Amino acid sequence: MRLRITEIFFSLQGETTKVGLPTVFIRLTGCPLRCGYCDTTYAFQGGEWHELPEILREVGKYPARHITVTGGEPLAQRDCHRLLSQLCDAGYAVSLETSGALDVSGVDSRVKIILDIKTPGSGESARNLWSNLDHLSAKDEIKFVLTSPEDYLWAGQIMKQHGLPERCEVLLSPAHGALSASDLADWMLRDGLQARLQLQLHKILWGEARGR
Repeated sequence: MRLRITEIFFSLQGETTKVGLPTVFIRLTGCPLRCGYCDTTYAFQGGEWHELPEILREVGKYPARHITVTGGEPLAQRDCHRLLSQLCDAGYAVSLETSGALDVSGVDSRVKIILDIKTPGSGESARNLWSNLDHLSAKDEIKFVLTSPEDYLWAGQIMKQHGLPERCEVLLSPAHGALSASDLADWMLRDGLQARLQLQLHKILWGEARGR
């Protein structure tokens, strides 16, 4: 039971409805997708193998009760499910950031799933595994990263088609450097869209610095 890890670090949660909370991030190595706006391409390769007990010991060094398992794509590694369950067993509030391209049905029910639905602007929208929506509950969150007005309109159609606001919280995030946050805010207000505008707090605070 081991995982290839790119980094483990302590920072403020930069996204989701838990934005601003001190959080330990466990970034797993590897991802089968290649989204055009990806800002963690350094996690595609490399990393080091760590046994699960070693990961829990490292996490325990930080004064935080919130843990985010991210990537890359965490679910691309088989033992990610065991890590998630063991973190929950240890009393942590655990969230999983996943691309939505891999099956989430086996994720421990105590874990908060942050499911990223890939827009056409990502270049990977054909990889969305739509059956994942049936495994979400009210505690989970759905995220769209938007690169253009066309992505925004597409996201609105998907939200309506699948009744996403009735399932869980929906987050709309402008791709950094590609879409104006103020434009997105204006569109959401104009259309009365039942979603939350999300900015990347960590980039506002620290730019592109790794481990922040």
